[in-house]
Amino acid sequence: MSHPLVDQLRFARSEFVRCLEGVSEADARCHLGPMNCISWIVGHLANQEQFLWVILGQDQIVSPGLNDRVGHGMPASTPPLAEMWDVWHAVTQAADPFLDTLTAQRLQEHYVWQGRTLPESIGTQLLRNTYHYWFHTGEGHAIRQQLGHPDLPQFVGDMSLAVYRLE
Repeated sequence: MSHPLVDQLRFARSEFVRCLEGVSEADARCHLGPMNCISWIVGHLANQEQFLWVILGQDQIVSPGLNDRVGHGMPASTPPLAEMWDVWHAVTQAADPFLDTLTAQRLQEHYVWQGRTLPESIGTQLLRNTYHYWFHTGEGHAIRQQLGHPDLPQFVGDMSLAVYRLE
Protein backbone atom coordinates (compact mmCIF):
# COMPACT_ATOMS: atom_id res chain seq x y z
CA MET A 1 0.00 0.00 0.00
CA SER A 2 1.40 3.39 -0.95
CA HIS A 3 1.93 6.20 1.53
CA PRO A 4 -1.13 8.49 1.93
CA LEU A 5 0.79 11.45 0.51
CA VAL A 6 1.58 9.43 -2.61
CA ASP A 7 -2.14 8.71 -2.94
CA GLN A 8 -2.76 12.46 -2.79
CA LEU A 9 -0.23 13.08 -5.57
CA ARG A 10 -1.94 10.45 -7.70
CA PHE A 11 -5.30 12.07 -7.06
CA ALA A 12 -3.89 15.48 -8.04
CA ARG A 13 -2.58 13.89 -11.23
CA SER A 14 -5.99 12.40 -12.02
CA GLU A 15 -7.69 15.76 -11.51
CA PHE A 16 -5.12 17.40 -13.79
CA VAL A 17 -5.90 14.87 -16.50
CA ARG A 18 -9.65 15.31 -15.94
CA CYS A 19 -9.33 19.09 -16.21
CA LEU A 20 -7.55 18.88 -19.56
CA GLU A 21 -9.59 16.08 -21.14
CA GLY A 22 -10.67 16.93 -24.66
CA VAL A 23 -8.33 19.89 -25.22
CA SER A 24 -7.39 20.15 -28.90
CA GLU A 25 -3.84 20.48 -30.15
CA ALA A 26 -4.55 24.03 -31.36
CA ASP A 27 -6.06 25.15 -28.06
CA ALA A 28 -3.27 23.47 -26.08
CA ARG A 29 -0.67 25.58 -27.90
CA CYS A 30 -2.52 28.87 -27.49
CA HIS A 31 -0.90 31.54 -25.31
CA LEU A 32 -3.23 33.92 -23.48
CA GLY A 33 -1.43 36.89 -22.01
CA PRO A 34 1.47 35.95 -19.77
CA MET A 35 0.20 32.41 -19.08
CA ASN A 36 2.01 29.39 -20.42
CA CYS A 37 0.14 27.24 -22.87
CA ILE A 38 -1.50 23.98 -21.82
CA SER A 39 0.93 21.75 -23.72
CA TRP A 40 3.83 23.45 -21.93
CA ILE A 41 2.10 22.88 -18.58
CA VAL A 42 1.76 19.14 -19.27
CA GLY A 43 5.45 18.88 -20.12
CA HIS A 44 6.42 21.10 -17.20
CA LEU A 45 4.74 18.83 -14.67
CA ALA A 46 6.34 15.80 -16.32
CA ASN A 47 9.67 17.57 -15.98
CA GLN A 48 9.23 18.09 -12.24
CA GLU A 49 8.25 14.46 -11.73
CA GLN A 50 11.16 13.29 -13.84
CA PHE A 51 13.61 15.32 -11.76
CA LEU A 52 12.21 14.33 -8.35
CA TRP A 53 11.18 10.71 -8.78
CA VAL A 54 13.15 9.44 -11.77
CA ILE A 55 16.46 11.35 -11.80
CA LEU A 56 16.93 11.95 -8.06
CA GLY A 57 15.01 8.89 -6.91
CA GLN A 58 16.26 6.34 -9.42
CA ASP A 59 19.22 7.91 -11.25
CA GLN A 60 17.47 7.46 -14.60
CA ILE A 61 16.16 9.75 -17.34
CA VAL A 62 13.01 9.05 -19.31
CA SER A 63 12.99 12.14 -21.51
CA PRO A 64 16.42 13.71 -22.12
CA GLY A 65 16.31 17.44 -22.77
CA LEU A 66 12.86 17.89 -21.25
CA ASN A 67 14.08 20.47 -18.75
CA ASP A 68 15.54 22.57 -21.56
CA ARG A 69 12.12 22.65 -23.24
CA VAL A 70 9.72 23.13 -20.35
CA GLY A 71 11.76 23.61 -17.18
CA HIS A 72 11.33 26.39 -14.66
CA GLY A 73 12.81 29.63 -15.96
CA MET A 74 13.18 28.41 -19.53
CA PRO A 75 11.86 30.51 -22.42
CA ALA A 76 8.20 30.06 -23.31
CA SER A 77 7.55 27.31 -25.81
CA THR A 78 4.59 25.61 -27.45
CA PRO A 79 5.44 21.92 -27.63
CA PRO A 80 2.99 19.52 -29.31
CA LEU A 81 0.32 18.39 -26.84
CA ALA A 82 0.33 14.74 -27.95
CA GLU A 83 4.09 14.58 -27.43
CA MET A 84 3.85 16.16 -23.98
CA TRP A 85 1.11 13.74 -22.92
CA ASP A 86 3.27 10.83 -24.15
CA VAL A 87 6.20 12.15 -22.11
CA TRP A 88 3.96 12.77 -19.08
CA HIS A 89 2.61 9.21 -19.20
CA ALA A 90 6.09 7.72 -19.62
CA VAL A 91 7.52 9.78 -16.75
CA THR A 92 4.67 9.13 -14.32
CA GLN A 93 4.81 5.42 -15.17
CA ALA A 94 8.54 5.42 -14.42
CA ALA A 95 8.00 7.43 -11.22
CA ASP A 96 5.29 5.23 -9.75
CA PRO A 97 7.44 2.22 -8.72
CA PHE A 98 9.74 4.60 -6.82
CA LEU A 99 6.80 6.43 -5.22
CA ASP A 100 5.46 3.09 -4.03
CA THR A 101 8.65 2.56 -1.98
CA LEU A 102 8.27 5.77 0.03
CA THR A 103 7.72 5.34 3.74
CA ALA A 104 7.24 7.86 6.53
CA GLN A 105 10.92 7.42 7.39
CA ARG A 106 12.11 7.88 3.81
CA LEU A 107 9.97 11.01 3.41
CA GLN A 108 12.09 12.65 6.12
CA GLU A 109 15.32 12.08 4.18
CA HIS A 110 16.91 14.58 1.80
CA TYR A 111 18.21 13.97 -1.68
CA VAL A 112 21.81 14.74 -2.53
CA TRP A 113 22.20 16.43 -5.92
CA GLN A 114 25.55 17.32 -7.44
CA GLY A 115 27.27 16.83 -4.09
CA ARG A 116 24.85 19.06 -2.18
CA THR A 117 22.10 17.99 0.20
CA LEU A 118 18.85 19.58 -0.95
CA PRO A 119 17.14 21.72 1.71
CA GLU A 120 13.67 20.18 1.33
CA SER A 121 13.01 16.64 2.49
CA ILE A 122 11.62 14.07 0.08
CA GLY A 123 8.29 14.47 1.87
CA THR A 124 8.30 18.23 1.35
CA GLN A 125 9.21 17.66 -2.30
CA LEU A 126 6.22 15.31 -2.54
CA LEU A 127 3.96 18.01 -1.12
CA ARG A 128 5.48 20.59 -3.49
CA ASN A 129 4.83 18.30 -6.46
CA THR A 130 1.22 17.73 -5.39
CA TYR A 131 0.57 21.44 -4.88
CA HIS A 132 2.26 22.17 -8.20
CA TYR A 133 -0.36 19.98 -9.86
CA TRP A 134 -3.19 21.89 -8.18
CA PHE A 135 -1.66 25.22 -9.21
CA HIS A 136 -1.43 24.22 -12.87
CA THR A 137 -4.80 22.45 -12.83
CA GLY A 138 -6.32 25.80 -11.89
CA GLU A 139 -4.30 27.56 -14.56
CA GLY A 140 -5.39 25.01 -17.17
CA HIS A 141 -9.01 25.44 -16.12
CA ALA A 142 -8.67 29.24 -16.41
CA ILE A 143 -7.16 28.93 -19.89
CA ARG A 144 -10.02 26.68 -20.95
CA GLN A 145 -12.56 29.16 -19.57
CA GLN A 146 -10.92 32.00 -21.52
CA LEU A 147 -10.98 29.87 -24.67
CA GLY A 148 -14.73 29.41 -24.17
CA HIS A 149 -14.71 25.66 -23.60
CA PRO A 150 -18.15 24.46 -22.47
CA ASP A 151 -18.96 21.86 -19.80
CA LEU A 152 -15.73 22.09 -17.84
CA PRO A 153 -15.25 19.91 -14.76
CA GLN A 154 -16.78 21.38 -11.63
CA PHE A 155 -15.15 21.24 -8.23
CA VAL A 156 -13.04 18.27 -7.14
CA GLY A 157 -13.89 14.87 -8.60
CA ASP A 158 -14.38 11.42 -7.13
CA MET A 159 -12.40 11.20 -3.89
CA SER A 160 -12.73 7.43 -3.53
CA LEU A 161 -9.07 6.94 -4.45
CA ALA A 162 -7.86 9.65 -2.09
CA VAL A 163 -9.76 9.08 1.14
CA TYR A 164 -8.18 10.08 4.43
CA ARG A 165 -6.31 7.32 6.23
CA LEU A 166 -3.61 7.20 8.84
CA GLU A 167 -0.04 6.61 7.80
